[in-house]
Amino acid sequence: MTHRCHNREFLLKFALDRHGYRAKLRERLAEFEVGLLDYCITSNRVHLLLDAEERMEISGLMRTVAGEFARAYNRRKQRMNAFWGDNFHATLVEDGRYLWRCLCYIELNMVRCGRVSHPRQWDWLGYHEIMGQRQRYRVLDLDRLCWRLQTDSLEEVRKNLEAALAEQIAQEQFKREPCWTEGLAVGSAGFLERIRPLILSRQETELVPQDSETWILREAALPYGAKTSSKSSPKGLN
Repeated sequence: MTHRCHNREFLLKFALDRHGYRAKLRERLAEFEVGLLDYCITSNRVHLLLDAEERMEISGLMRTVAGEFARAYNRRKQRMNAFWGDNFHATLVEDGRYLWRCLCYIELNMVRCGRVSHPRQWDWLGYHEIMGQRQRYRVLDLDRLCWRLQTDSLEEVRKNLEAALAEQIAQEQFKREPCWTEGLAVGSAGFLERIRPLILSRQETELVPQDSETWILREAALPYGAKTSSKSSPKGLN
């Protein structure tokens, strides 16, 4: 899930505001049937890896957190402009190796944009909780993360994550992959075919290969002058 600040302004550029968003997220997670598996709070957007049985739980959480945080921010800054840009964008991700790839992609976000050389250098990231370095005011559901990664060992997750991040950084394998922030769903072809009828979109959808094992469900490009459907629903489930 990606939520960008209005006009991609750097409204989260101060540590105080990033701390504030994380605190609000922690507070409201207790009220919804949603597990947070990973996150990255940057200077102008947030990336959340969420897990829920019902899509409306995620929508409710995001509306609540975004609205309450924006109102508090505007009161404190004495501003009236919008804080967030468009509605958040959700991409459904298949369990197992696809979820693992998404997790690593989120963890490398600040390396990708050149702010840090390793995730451990950015405080507003799930890395510190996963690795056991952040014990107070935690927000991640690590048991649920292990379950979705199809393992019962958090130590195995930690070991593999450290190795994967080190390898990708050493080989500079952290380029931007729009599928994680712009696609409707990512996974195997079989998985996407099964969930395709459940994805609500304003346009026709198409399956396109990302690589030999990974497929993306995305909105098909409209011919010039064509209009979108009258349907209006959240994009994706997760």
